[in-house]
Amino acid sequence: MQDHSNGVKSDAKPHRSLFERLTAFISPEPENRAELLEILHDAHERSLIDADALSMIEGVFQVSDLAARDIMIPRSQMDMIDISKPIEEWMPQVLSTAHSRFPAVEGERDKVVGILLAKDLLRYYAEESFDVRDMLRPVVFIPESKRLNVLLRDFRANRNHMAIVVDEYSGVAGLITIEDVLEQIVGDIEDEYDFDEEEDNILSIKDGVLGPRWRIKALTEITQFNEELSTELADDDVDTIGGLVVNHLGRMPRKGDVFDIENLRFEVLRADARQVHALLIEKMPPVAEDDT
Repeated sequence: MQDHSNGVKSDAKPHRSLFERLTAFISPEPENRAELLEILHDAHERSLIDADALSMIEGVFQVSDLAARDIMIPRSQMDMIDISKPIEEWMPQVLSTAHSRFPAVEGERDKVVGILLAKDLLRYYAEESFDVRDMLRPVVFIPESKRLNVLLRDFRANRNHMAIVVDEYSGVAGLITIEDVLEQIVGDIEDEYDFDEEEDNILSIKDGVLGPRWRIKALTEITQFNEELSTELADDDVDTIGGLVVNHLGRMPRKGDVFDIENLRFEVLRADARQVHALLIEKMPPVAEDDT
């Protein structure tokens, strides 16, 4: 006797979505994060996903494990403006650092009263009466323990880009931006200058206007650098090119920084709040000696 209870033939195959088919393809199912990452690495080795995708997925996992204290810009390195002082005193700082946002304090570094957007300072040049306090945006305070995945969700929901991190005594511990959080996901994505192999610390690229150029990993040993580029940079105080750059600038390098050391022009290609990752270096022609 034929069963007409559901009106579907017994030999009909249920339609499976692409996601269900992909899930079935990965068998057996991972039981924890480590197993899932192992499957993803295997997929990368078999060219099912590329290096960029794998790096981003690993970054997403990392974000869920980190807190604000792990990646914040510490208080000692924060670029603040003191609105209790005349604008003329701190305007050069705004121009030299070229940030888009600044924590505004009033007299004391722990007394953050708002966030100033650099673009709002254009009114200073256009209006006769200008009160910087009227330009301040509300400041968001977060604890050092706040998880980055939660913070990223808050940033997006509130359309906020910066938060001040406070310690258990309500003192300012540092600041963090949405860019800092996103760097944990996309900061290690390879670009057109990235290295193919771990040992390729120095990669020769197309010559620049001044001379030959190289893409350099910041962790490259100065001795290796000197040997391959025929230079004589001193390695008395530091061991790596990244350390040399930090010593030269006296601060953490920022992406886009350009400066000269001896006859070499350095450009910071990739850096975050904690370290410099990659540099572009161009060898300039030697300066001709004056015979007069």
